Amino acid sequence: MEVIRSENSVTIKGLNNFSLKDTLDCGQCFRWDEADGGFDGIVDGRFCHAVQDGSTVTLTGINADDFDTVWAPYFDLDRDYDSLRDIFGQDPILAEALSFAPGIRVLRQYPWETLCSYIISQNNNIKRIKGIVARLCECFGEPLSNGKGYAFPTAERLAALSEEDLAPIRCGFRAKYIIDAASRVASGELVLDELYTADLDDARAKLMTIKGVGPKVAECTLLYGFGRVECFPIDVWMKRAMAELFPNGLPQCAISEAGIAQQYIFHYMRMRG
Repeated sequence: MEVIRSENSVTIKGLNNFSLKDTLDCGQCFRWDEADGGFDGIVDGRFCHAVQDGSTVTLTGINADDFDTVWAPYFDLDRDYDSLRDIFGQDPILAEALSFAPGIRVLRQYPWETLCSYIISQNNNIKRIKGIVARLCECFGEPLSNGKGYAFPTAERLAALSEEDLAPIRCGFRAKYIIDAASRVASGELVLDELYTADLDDARAKLMTIKGVGPKVAECTLLYGFGRVECFPIDVWMKRAMAELFPNGLPQCAISEAGIAQQYIFHYMRMRG
């Protein structure tokens, strides 16, 4: 992988087994939209336009100095996905799932935004989740300095709101859960940074003290927001997948990175119908 930096852009060459579209469209993130031959997104209050041409990805509109600390970790560029594919490929069913979308990466998103977004995701579809998240940011987030959108609102900002205040974003019953999560984080009752290294069962239990956060939301938050790749979210699609494809459980070769395997399986089940 070769990284070429300029003042407001970074070009990454030699990205094998990487698909920007499959990664950003597979249901794990909600703040990217197709635009101008690529995708516009906002990550931790930073705008980015991302375009892929073969094994080359160009990120524009960014501060190149942020690449090592923000964008490379976000796109999980330091993980050896080639080796991971070889390991998963030891199982014939996982190998078939990989063939559907070999370029998916599991993004390392920002914890508070991830928690809040997955609370919103409950009993919802991707299009509607993205709409609610966009309205939440427009109503309560800080405008970006380049005028291209809004940052995700802080826990402190949302903790000061009532359910009535959240009515314009049309999130329904989830409003009380968002406010409870924000209040716990803003007050320090729940310290998100501790969950990067906490015992996994303890981390799950702490997240599930939030109203409306059950096992699936906790698991998604830990996987996508904290990089805990051993987590394995189960929803309707995954219940169906496990019953049909892996009735005896996930293959041993995938246990330590179960969350990454889950993303391939989830996409496989959705795409094959």
